[in-house]
Amino acid sequence: MRVWGFKDTMADLQGRIALVTGAAQGIGRMIALELAKAGATLALADINEEKLALVAAEIAALGGTAAAFKLDVSNGESIENGAKAVLDKFGKVEILVNNAGITRDNLMMSMKRSEWDLVIAINLTGPFLLTQALLRPMIKNRWGRIVNMASVVGRAGQAGQVNYAASKAGLIGLTKSLAREVASRGITVNAVAPGYIETPMTAVLDEKVSAAMLANIPLARRGTDLDVARAVKFLASEEASYITGITLDVNGGMFMG
Repeated sequence: MRVWGFKDTMADLQGRIALVTGAAQGIGRMIALELAKAGATLALADINEEKLALVAAEIAALGGTAAAFKLDVSNGESIENGAKAVLDKFGKVEILVNNAGITRDNLMMSMKRSEWDLVIAINLTGPFLLTQALLRPMIKNRWGRIVNMASVVGRAGQAGQVNYAASKAGLIGLTKSLAREVASRGITVNAVAPGYIETPMTAVLDEKVSAAMLANIPLARRGTDLDVARAVKFLASEEASYITGITLDVNGGMFMG
């Protein structure tokens, strides 16, 4: 049986420069791998340098090209410096995937201001600042793909996650508004809203919560990081050139809207 590597796959992103935040593990790692398989050169961004280096090595070992950049999306100075480092190395970013995100769950009456602020900073303000820092080359070159990682929680809400839901709903609003601003420059802006996906973030859920969530999924299974990554790859491709301002739900039917 033949094993397919990077050079055996359809290279519809050949020569493109892509930046993925939160690329050290989980969905971000798989997005980076899928974009690399499609021919893109990867700028990998994360705060975890050790794991990020492993992903870069994984891509390189399979014939792809990747460089790692330490970037803390909760910190404006780190975003500015990280964006500059990427542009200094590659000259531009043509595909931006704002994937980094966190949760700090708590009921509204118990939620600390710090829990609210940190989630908003990483999940919403970070993508705003990073997109702003990288947008000019896209506008100049009249081509770009921006994909923002939203969530089913930002679409449907979830008790105990007012901060997370607000950040992801805000990201969807940012996506729609920016899509209108830059469409005339050949730039598309879309969001992907995963549902219950097997990731380190969902691995901590107890069995009762997990079972309750599965009961609400018509396809009767948890999604995988590959399910999400393939959706991102599609939106980054030429095949999606007439799609902008949408939120693509990847949730097995958990939310239909």
